[in-house]
Amino acid sequence: MELKQLRSKNAAELKAHLVDLQKEQFALRMQKATGQLAKTHEARRVRREIARVNMLLGDAAKK
Repeated sequence: MELKQLRSKNAAELKAHLVDLQKEQFALRMQKATGQLAKTHEARRVRREIARVNMLLGDAAKK
């Protein structure tokens, strides 16, 4: 998801999206451990999106 789309969400929606991303990251880690991960770039994409959401949640807490 693009940063512009993430910025339009409120804190509750961001937290829900963060939980979904963490579940996806866990699934990707399990696939990697069992040798089933075909698209290795997905792990990097999810990790970066988690960082973006955490950044926006931190900014929201400061306001």
